Amino acid sequence: MHPNPAFRWPKTAHDQDDADERAALEALIANIGFGMIFASTPDGPRVAHVPVFSTGDGALQFHLARGNALSRSLPGSTALCVVNGPDAYVSPDWYGGGDQVPTWNYVALELEGPVRKMEREGLIALLDDVTAVNEGRLAPKEPWHRDKMDSDRFEKMVGAITGFEMEILAWRPTVKLSQNKPAEMIENAARALEDQGRRAVAHMMREFAPK
Repeated sequence: MHPNPAFRWPKTAHDQDDADERAALEALIANIGFGMIFASTPDGPRVAHVPVFSTGDGALQFHLARGNALSRSLPGSTALCVVNGPDAYVSPDWYGGGDQVPTWNYVALELEGPVRKMEREGLIALLDDVTAVNEGRLAPKEPWHRDKMDSDRFEKMVGAITGFEMEILAWRPTVKLSQNKPAEMIENAARALEDQGRRAVAHMMREFAPK
């Protein structure tokens, strides 16, 4: 989490209380759907890059290959998950005034908590959930479902991975979008980022600019 309190999750017309903020963070996880899991192992710190799925009730689910260095160390340990949103370099020239320095705007969410190993039924449910969400975004394509696979092949693939669930005890968002700048400078930089094709960052800068 960035130490500057200006870069906490900002309150907007759409985020009036903690429940709204939590819903916005859940939406961030759902929209990105991918994160990094960090934990300590006997061989030192390790990270895994994985699809992630929020259950909506305070848990984050993911799976790893059985051969992953984290698979043996995660059960019963405390882990950190990082979900990265849009990011972009910001040139000081784009602000259009003042004595500015180069910076990087970004959105990121850190999640921390204890991890347990999931039973086989839970792992299969996770795979179905992740597939359904992502296939649903491909409409009008007919959604893929594991029923299209040979059952023996599916069982073999499931046997090669392990499912995990993190109980989220800490939510630490950083939304660094030039909120510490005047509104005119934010708009100037947002227009420049649009010209560079970084529309997601430009949109969020406008959405969360101080009102």
